Amino acid sequence: MTIHGRARLLGDDINTDYIISSARKRATIDPHALSPYLLESIAPGFAASVRPGDLIVAGRNFGCGSAMEVAVTVIQAAGIRAVLARSFARSFFRNAINNGLLVMECDTSSLAEGDDLSVEMEGGHVLVRNTSRGGMISGADVPEIVQRLIEHGGLVPYLSARGGFE
Repeated sequence: MTIHGRARLLGDDINTDYIISSARKRATIDPHALSPYLLESIAPGFAASVRPGDLIVAGRNFGCGSAMEVAVTVIQAAGIRAVLARSFARSFFRNAINNGLLVMECDTSSLAEGDDLSVEMEGGHVLVRNTSRGGMISGADVPEIVQRLIEHGGLVPYLSARGGFE
């Protein structure tokens, strides 16, 4: 699997209420209706600048805060293909996998806003190539079951296709 995209740089401790504010979720949890408000409290205009295929590149503890599944689905609805971060909050990481959003742990410190990235995953091994400025980063290995869930688009499609876990 190879994904190409533009890096959209964020910092550490991006919590789920930054991803989509609680005030916005009072009216709806439809991710397509909420995607225009993605990260509005910390990066006004971010959602309007997202291009399909962009990649979020963040620091430590991405997705901390409450365990809101809608934080993941809003990222997907905005057209973002994957999130690369130094670390993830456990609940966000699990929600991402369950919804088919590719999340990869790697050292993102050398990546910059707008870098063109090629993320390659083969046999669970992850390589991130910076095709704008050169360089390569190894990511944490992705377990086989996580690869299968991502390939199917998440847990429910996986279970539907297979009739359950092996």
